[in-house]
Amino acid sequence: MTAYDPNNPFAKILRGEFPCAKVYENDHVLAFLDIMPRVAGHTLVIPKAPARNILDITEEDYLHVGRAVRTIARAAKTAFAADGITVQQFNEHAGGQMVFHLHVHIMPRHNGDSLLPPASRKEDPKVLEENAAKLIAALKG
Repeated sequence: MTAYDPNNPFAKILRGEFPCAKVYENDHVLAFLDIMPRVAGHTLVIPKAPARNILDITEEDYLHVGRAVRTIARAAKTAFAADGITVQQFNEHAGGQMVFHLHVHIMPRHNGDSLLPPASRKEDPKVLEENAAKLIAALKG
């Protein structure tokens, strides 16, 4: 298996070298809005531990990711008045992975909507801020 690259974009976000629209953070995970969302509220959850994907993350670190995914999914359903939630996670090139730091996509969905193609457009930072505020409010209850 290829080694973890500490210069991947998500590692740079964790180190504060790249900005993000953060919605949730604890000692083990960070959740932030995707800058190229497929739907409004498209959020990524990443472990703080260096893990290329599900094939090399420790069980303990993966459990932290799973808990955060559940927390964010529930908040996203509320924040965006969604009818459902799509959760996706890709591994290695053949599996569709594009950034090689484990990440889970959480996308609020509405009946009859369609996902935009992956990486098809960059969202306006103001819209990301507004959507982050909605998610943060829903997380606070």
